[in-house]
Amino acid sequence: MLNQSDYLGVDAVTLSSGVRAGDFTAAEITECAINRAEAVEATINSIVTPNYDAALDAAKNFDANPELLQQGKVAGFPFLIKDLSTVKGLPATFGSNLFKGTIADRSSQIVQKYLDAGLNVFGLTNTPEFGLTLTTEPKANGITRNPWNIDHSTGGSSGGAAAAVAAGISPAAHATDGGGSIRIPAACCGLFGLKPSRGLTAIESKLADSWSGMSAGHVVSQTVRDSAAFLDIIKLSKLYVFPLPDAPTSFLDSHNAEPTRLKIGIQLNHPLDQSIDQACIDGVNNAAALCESLGHHVEAIVHPVDYRPVVSAMAKLINTHVYQRVITRVEQLGIDLQDADLERSTKIVAELGSEVKAADFLAARDVIFEAELAMREFHNSFDVILSPVLAKSPAEIGWLNMNSDDMKEYTRRFRQYSGFTALYNGTGQPSMSVPLHRTDAGLPIGVMFTGAWGSDLQLLQLASQLEQAQPWPRYAEI
Repeated sequence: MLNQSDYLGVDAVTLSSGVRAGDFTAAEITECAINRAEAVEATINSIVTPNYDAALDAAKNFDANPELLQQGKVAGFPFLIKDLSTVKGLPATFGSNLFKGTIADRSSQIVQKYLDAGLNVFGLTNTPEFGLTLTTEPKANGITRNPWNIDHSTGGSSGGAAAAVAAGISPAAHATDGGGSIRIPAACCGLFGLKPSRGLTAIESKLADSWSGMSAGHVVSQTVRDSAAFLDIIKLSKLYVFPLPDAPTSFLDSHNAEPTRLKIGIQLNHPLDQSIDQACIDGVNNAAALCESLGHHVEAIVHPVDYRPVVSAMAKLINTHVYQRVITRVEQLGIDLQDADLERSTKIVAELGSEVKAADFLAARDVIFEAELAMREFHNSFDVILSPVLAKSPAEIGWLNMNSDDMKEYTRRFRQYSGFTALYNGTGQPSMSVPLHRTDAGLPIGVMFTGAWGSDLQLLQLASQLEQAQPWPRYAEI
């Protein structure tokens, strides 16, 4: 019999192996996940759509039909999906009142990959409206709080997923990253989070659904091993929408090999000329020292790309795609954009998107592609860039408000807080947050490692080496 203390802090690979070995049942794991959720949800609000009864029934079916466990290495495992991807038959709000009452008529392609691998969806996690900000406090579904300190943000936009994993509800949960939305919540909540290379993983066929390939899905997790296991589920075997990078037959089987000696460049200047908290600087410097102790070469760099024009170009694409989503729903409801129940900053983004002309959109794509070429050239000299994830420690709840009466101040704070992550969504490179540091008050500080396009295995091997050298707490005792 699996009890709660045996469940907490154990990764999905170990738990799933235990089910296949007959040490415990899929139903027991699922009950532990649900019991933990019921114990902490009133405090953190990470799950916006519970699917507990159906998940328990599905778990019992796995136990009654053990051949179903052969679908994959984590078959039968209880899993959470971020409420930006659809699960057929479950609500799909996308963090927005505009979509309240909507039931998904199909599962998104990444979710279908999870379902085909035998994962058991027991809930949907909270996200800011359309994943558009760096904290998770949507008007539609309420504030998600950081399990390490509930007065602080989880980050965004995968804040519900990160809170659930950091609180021990599940050791891994689905997340998406269109500008930092895997890495930022991982950094705020003390988790591991890898944004995969563009083209490596399952993606929707419509460019609007992936922000022209700038957004990718994967997981936030307590361990590197789980990240590798879940990457095996969603990696593609043939080219789909974007070029397909090389990948091992199994990331799980390969991630633990010691990486070759890497040349790592340190970036400690804020790309938008903002100040950086000392805790974030200390995190990078300590990570650099750890890498050197493991035999890697580390030196300071001048980043080869001017972020400003690239981020501006990315905003044009994102604004356009947000407008596409919003206007389709607005027309379905027979209302005007101005009357739509949207958060203030979302409405501004949609309005800006409505003004982007085709020539502007194409010019923006050219700017982003030039940055991609510059990064490709840079990685001929350096394997990895080491930088902060965020310029500040996890923000207090309410500090970054999508409904602020002062949108200039909101934008100023957004720029102060972020800056490092989004470029690599434009260039399509793999990038990861590793939980190697804490503030004096105990708040997590992630550090970011970014590699050349297609170097996902190299990053996972580095992360595994760092995890073994300096293990991190797996969950918060909330």
